[in-house]
Amino acid sequence: MLRDKRILLIVGGGIAAFKCLDLIRRLRERGAAVRCVLTESAAKFVTPLSLQALSEDRVYGDMFSLTDESEMGHIQLSRQADLLVVAPATANLLARMAGGMADDLAATVLLATDKPVLAAPAMNVRMWLHPATQANVGLLGARGTMFVGPNAGAMACNEHGPGRMAEPLEIVAAIESIFAGKLTAGPPQARLAGPDTIELPGTRSEGALTHRPLAGRKALVTSGPTREAIDPVRYISNHSSGKQGHAIARALAALGADVTLVSGPVAVADPPGVRVVRVESADQMLAACRDASPVDIAVCAAAVADWKVANTADAKLKKAPGAKPPAIDLVPNPDILATLSAPGPDRPALVIGFAAETENVVANAIAKRARKGCDWILANDVSPATGTFGGDDNTVHLVTTEGAEAWPPQSKDAVARELARRVAARFA
Repeated sequence: MLRDKRILLIVGGGIAAFKCLDLIRRLRERGAAVRCVLTESAAKFVTPLSLQALSEDRVYGDMFSLTDESEMGHIQLSRQADLLVVAPATANLLARMAGGMADDLAATVLLATDKPVLAAPAMNVRMWLHPATQANVGLLGARGTMFVGPNAGAMACNEHGPGRMAEPLEIVAAIESIFAGKLTAGPPQARLAGPDTIELPGTRSEGALTHRPLAGRKALVTSGPTREAIDPVRYISNHSSGKQGHAIARALAALGADVTLVSGPVAVADPPGVRVVRVESADQMLAACRDASPVDIAVCAAAVADWKVANTADAKLKKAPGAKPPAIDLVPNPDILATLSAPGPDRPALVIGFAAETENVVANAIAKRARKGCDWILANDVSPATGTFGGDDNTVHLVTTEGAEAWPPQSKDAVARELARRVAARFA
């Protein structure tokens, strides 16, 4: 969708400017050409050399540079792009945009452009909620500027609330929606009508909208391990931490989905804005999944034990001197992924499984997808040397009917955001 699109990225002066490095990389991965304008204050946070290395294009910043003006005047710079993206859009930059100022190259380009503009606000929560900022955002929204974010969360200044710049993949999703005609400009009251946008909690401005392409969709995510009781004090389980499943639930909710998270025993915090059902065994997890149905999206990220004890002991199994260990008969657990993937009126439109493998990762995942009947599978190597179980990073392959796609090593949060973006694109 972004192949051969030309993006002019205007980097404002805020701590969130470092996210633009990843944003450039994500846009380039999707075939977009990126050219950067760096404000004087932004150069305190990221260097022109970093932006140039990632964009493979010249970085502009001085409106009075004879060389820059002779090679690419600021009027031409503003109009050669298909879209202008302002990230981070600081309170100062938004105020200058609203005031129609042209006191540096960034403001001049924004004033001179005839192309659509997407802003990703980033600032302290009090600055964001200040009536002046809200008035500026409302005015810009009425004039046609589109917004993604800001998100709520912890700030670099140790405060909490709306003001965090949207994550790079969220900005990419908003850009794709603009080119698909799903995120449009117009008067604030008209822009509130569609399900893809929503007013941010705690703000008064109708112009401050966040991109929510999964609004109206119901999602089910399973996460963590299961515990299959042997007796009242012992159980069969695995090393799953639940970090990946919880991250996926959080990412889907961030894009507007109504998410139910069915979680085995984990030590990670519940994602905000997500309905959490806690279970122990595979039988309980399957029952909770059925209770949550019907849903549009099911992501089976839990590491469900393959077997359970046929007859759980009512009392602790005791060892006796000289006696052999007790025999434990195992029977298969219910297959949650296959059950959710089975044809029928309640089958989710998209079912995604996970394949935790220690060898032949892709081949085993391809066979598993066919065997289970799911639509996609994320396959990963969980050998002890990888540190995947319990760790913060993951390396996955996305297996679909079209084949296997290797994703680069990245954090589990990044994997979750990319998966959520792919899910949103599937329903676009």
